[in-house]
Amino acid sequence: MPQLNTSTWFITIISSLATLFILFQLKISTQTFPSPPSPKIFTTQEVKNPWELKWTKIYLPLSSPQQ
Repeated sequence: MPQLNTSTWFITIISSLATLFILFQLKISTQTFPSPPSPKIFTTQEVKNPWELKWTKIYLPLSSPQQ
């Protein structure tokens, strides 16, 4: 039975891998990706609450001595 000649397998596998690598690089480099979203600027509106307009009295806790 004749022996299998494996002397060319190394160069065949290496050249196949190099070709696949180059083809994938070319395929990926031609893809266009969407641009990242730009930040949206919101204007905040000041809402006046009724309790912001009034002065509120700060009471002492019940455990404090009365003066």
